[in-house]
Amino acid sequence: MRLGYTILYVEDVTRSVDFYQRAFGLEVDFVHESGDFAQMATGQTALAFTSRGLMAQLGKTPQAADPHQPCFEIALVCDDVAAALDHAVAAGAQLIQSPKRMDWGQDVAYVADPDGFWVEICSPVGG
Repeated sequence: MRLGYTILYVEDVTRSVDFYQRAFGLEVDFVHESGDFAQMATGQTALAFTSRGLMAQLGKTPQAADPHQPCFEIALVCDDVAAALDHAVAAGAQLIQSPKRMDWGQDVAYVADPDGFWVEICSPVGG
């Protein structure tokens, strides 16, 4: 098996796609004509967004993310964490944690997206 995609349940798929393009430079892979689903190209595992409205129509009850009580994060790996963090914040990300060097040598910073999901901006594990 392999991880195919991660789906974040968001209020507005178009807003999320726009934000992830501006803040992190991700490219759109697919957008459904309904506007209730989109997928970003991120390598082997895609990052997708589905509207909470669509999920409710399907009989599910997704909860909104809470940046003050996170229960999930995605990690985007880059070579210059500080520059990527500055770019994300300039694009509207909420700063959660400035870059910090972890004991295992990885640089890690956190922001929240417009829906409150945490995004870890980090260097590759092991330096």
